[in-house]
Amino acid sequence: MDRPLKLPERPLRIGLTGGIGSGKSTVAQMLAELGATLVDADALARTSTAAGGTAIEAIRQTFGDALIGPEGALDRDGMRALVLRDPAARQRLEAIVHPIVRTDIERECLAARTDCVVLDIPLLVEAPHWRERVHTLWVVDCLPATQVARIKRRNGWPAEQIEAVLAAQASRAQRLQAADTVIDNDVTTLQQLETQVRAAYGRTRQQFGL
Repeated sequence: MDRPLKLPERPLRIGLTGGIGSGKSTVAQMLAELGATLVDADALARTSTAAGGTAIEAIRQTFGDALIGPEGALDRDGMRALVLRDPAARQRLEAIVHPIVRTDIERECLAARTDCVVLDIPLLVEAPHWRERVHTLWVVDCLPATQVARIKRRNGWPAEQIEAVLAAQASRAQRLQAADTVIDNDVTTLQQLETQVRAAYGRTRQQFGL
């Protein structure tokens, strides 16, 4: 088990999360445009599971060659199907990938040249070890029906696949309970969303003396 992490005061670390289809990535980009350094945990995880990535050999040893694609990267569709059949497979995969991503996040925070870093972490609420790596937690929120509609429009997934992904994530209530700041992105225009984000960013910076 990891020891609790004692965070340095700077850079300020904003943990950003939200359910699939919430618009979290849009908010992350808005924060980057306001001058924050963006660290994308999903992008770091994808790099670690790409061909030649630092997680590939451990994945091969744990799951076998069947989940390594012909180019040498993780077969993401195959892994997604396995996790739907065997939820414990997700824990085995996370036990490989998460320590790598944590190390990469710390490296990027140390290298940041801004006074604020936004950690875009989808599982921030679900996995407590992520929470101790941020100073404050933002949640991008919308109704579940809005999530479903956006996922259908963007991904074209069938209803059962969407339901399985939503069931594997923290509930809306759990995310809201954990939030220090909530960004409402339900029936919001981009301009309204940007206004919210700008105001919340200003308040957060003021709160932490930036």
